Amino acid sequence: MKNRLLLCLLLAPASLGLALNANAQATTTGTAPAATQSLPDWEQLTPQQREVLVAPLRDRWNQDPDSRQRMLQHAQRWSSMTPQQREQARRGMRRFEKMTPLQREQTRALYQQMRKLDKPQREQLREQWKKMSAEQRQEWVRQHPPGPDLGPPDGDGHGPHHRPPPSP
Repeated sequence: MKNRLLLCLLLAPASLGLALNANAQATTTGTAPAATQSLPDWEQLTPQQREVLVAPLRDRWNQDPDSRQRMLQHAQRWSSMTPQQREQARRGMRRFEKMTPLQREQTRALYQQMRKLDKPQREQLREQWKKMSAEQRQEWVRQHPPGPDLGPPDGDGHGPHHRPPPSP
């Protein structure tokens, strides 16, 4: 059951491809799919429909062995999220996709820095960031360049390399 859930989560981005494929076929045949028609459960999909969904994931998995651990971790993280957390993540991804390269760099740097901080420090940095000019933000990014992705946060909401502050 858990493996099926992980597979479904990894395939979620591919479902867009299925929808686009159906739309493209409808455009070329002149017939539009019914707007209210729902797609069947996985078990009722044809082998061809399943292949359309699985193929992009299989290709990514096979072409980039170094990313397999990250892909699996993302799927596991996604499966542990509530529906509200998933929707929040989708909104964040859409917002990130609309950013300029400069905004993305700043966002990566800010995010990675915030993962190292406790909640009061994050709030302080957030307030400080809001008050910065564009030039000040760029200087801050130069001083705190984004590094490689550290993976999903741990149970405390921090990355795996986060060290809690020493106890008094």
